[in-house]
Amino acid sequence: MDDRYGNRELDSDFQDLIASALFFQGLPAESLKKAASHVVTRTHPANQVILLENDWGGSVYFILDGWAKIRTYNIDGKEITLNILGRGEVFGEMAALDEVPRSTDVITLTPTKISSIPAQDFVDLIYGEPIAGVRLAQLMAKRLRQVNRRLRLREADSVSRVADTLLFLADGQGKPIGKEGLEMPNLPHRELSSLSGLARETVTRVLTKLEKKNLIKRTADTLCIPDINALDDMIN
Repeated sequence: MDDRYGNRELDSDFQDLIASALFFQGLPAESLKKAASHVVTRTHPANQVILLENDWGGSVYFILDGWAKIRTYNIDGKEITLNILGRGEVFGEMAALDEVPRSTDVITLTPTKISSIPAQDFVDLIYGEPIAGVRLAQLMAKRLRQVNRRLRLREADSVSRVADTLLFLADGQGKPIGKEGLEMPNLPHRELSSLSGLARETVTRVLTKLEKKNLIKRTADTLCIPDINALDDMIN
């Protein structure tokens, strides 16, 4: 793990952070400067645990690059992926606000660069800047919409569930290509399986079907959705 403490590099990383994270957009420069005073940025390898369930919320984290998953376990000990987060997204904010132990684990899926700020600095920012409170409310609303959509589709057919999972990930992390397309990292099938609630073999079969219909294109590193509307039409 590579700690980044040099002032020049911290400035660069924080500029990247405020440019990519919705939470910081529109905040006054003085508030951003204060939040930056205690920022710590680290790079983590893939498959490294960042937070564990029942840890206390000492920091709030923002992803500058890479992917991380939010996971928990059911009563049988089976891992359940609740969400996958990428560049510009935040985690750990609920424990900071509630002042209670964390309720999930966070683990990196790829080499990932993450900035953190002390929980108290985050809370002070929420209390001191109305725009920060609005940004947090927007984040919570977006996550609630995502959960509601996934709940509506939990009894849908496998194609609909995989298509929805891809659109969900592309909505957060897709880079525009062409007029209607999005490109994102090609995640392992096991992660798509856990997020969609389907067997890995089923996910692989559906992805092959979507690829044959030219609804997705895959390489070793990327997954492209040439037309998001066409893929959305596959959801029943």
